Amino acid sequence: MKSPHLVLSLGALTTALSIPSPLQQLLSGNGFTTLQKNLDIQKPSSNNLTHIIDSSPLLSFHRDITKIESISGNEKKVGSFIIDFLSSHNFTVEKQIVEPQYDTTPERFNIYAYIGEDRHPDIILTSHIDTVPPFIPYSLHAPTNSESSPDSASFVREDLLIAGRGSVDAKASVAAIVFAALETLAEKPSTSLGLLLDVGEENSGAGMKAFSGSDLNPSPSSFHTIIFGEPTNLSLIAGHKGALGFRLVATGKAAHSGYPWLGKSAISAILPVLSHLDTLQATPSEEGGLLRSDILGNSTLNIGTVIGGVANNVVPASAEAGIAIRLAAGTPDDTRQIIQKAVEDVTGGDGSVYADFETYKGGFAPQHLDADVDGFEVITVNYGTDVPALEVHEREGGGRVKRYLYGPGSFYVPHSSREAITVGEIEKAVKGYKKLIEVAAERHQSGLE
Repeated sequence: MKSPHLVLSLGALTTALSIPSPLQQLLSGNGFTTLQKNLDIQKPSSNNLTHIIDSSPLLSFHRDITKIESISGNEKKVGSFIIDFLSSHNFTVEKQIVEPQYDTTPERFNIYAYIGEDRHPDIILTSHIDTVPPFIPYSLHAPTNSESSPDSASFVREDLLIAGRGSVDAKASVAAIVFAALETLAEKPSTSLGLLLDVGEENSGAGMKAFSGSDLNPSPSSFHTIIFGEPTNLSLIAGHKGALGFRLVATGKAAHSGYPWLGKSAISAILPVLSHLDTLQATPSEEGGLLRSDILGNSTLNIGTVIGGVANNVVPASAEAGIAIRLAAGTPDDTRQIIQKAVEDVTGGDGSVYADFETYKGGFAPQHLDADVDGFEVITVNYGTDVPALEVHEREGGGRVKRYLYGPGSFYVPHSSREAITVGEIEKAVKGYKKLIEVAAERHQSGLE
């Protein structure tokens, strides 16, 4: 999951905000600190907590991969562990090499797994094995809001809280996907499905891009359904916003601050432009504002960094700002044109301030996904995923590949010190993934896709 933001509902915002009770305290500013203090005082029996994990192959696997640090670029160890696990469960496993971020980066690879010789399965389940920094160790926490004493063995096991970096984003999805596949194959061995567990989602999409351009993603498409795993509050995602990053650059002329008329302040030049750009998210698109849509709401703009000048007594000759936009409609090029015009409106086009779109050439349009399976709440989210990094080809005969985005965990806690998930959420996700697999397989067999 890239950069989580606020969530826009498709009509029932309260549904999107229904967070499991053990997580409520974590979503307050000092919730995790408070939880740690409570644990220090109450000291629940670690034997009771670890037994819950040890007695479940699913939860044990989730624990094992969460304990392995896998910050983007350093995924080799967790990848090797997962390969051994899948191989021991009768999967045919391929390592798809991905170019390292730096010369000093360990070997990087995607994990592609399937049954027997079914190298191009009908259904692919995918999630990412990398995390954002910093690493936070795995830990277990009894629910402090249970009716029973937290140090007793009688609290509801589904409320047991699992914390640590990646415990939600996205190793909960990885674990649930793997076990959904195992259970499906045990019940219906003829199901044609495969797993893609990729690297680099958090900072570049390198793993999914490598898969996208490989022979595992042929044209026409060999798969009719792909299921992406990310924290979604166990809801199906109808769409997520696109993204665009750029630099706003101002140039001036240095001078002594005692004689400012001899110079030209780049900071003074960039400030009114930044102020104007900051209004574009609330400005109607017909008046030059950012684009918006009925499903994803309005595009949002964030001025993330501002740098300029060398000293307090020197008129600054340069200044720049880093800006990120979450796109609700249109293409990145559409928004680039809006930004370019807005800059020119303020500066008169004199070139003193300009938008640099070359440094960050990426960007992607809003992604609209399938959400047509009964039994799931349907919402939209503002964070980015691997979805746009995969070029999905039409199937033979012109059929469309269905894309689903689903997974366990609150989307408010990833990338934070409060990252945690309940046992119940992970277990429910296995059932959710199995249902998506089942519906996809039945539709294909009946020709109702």
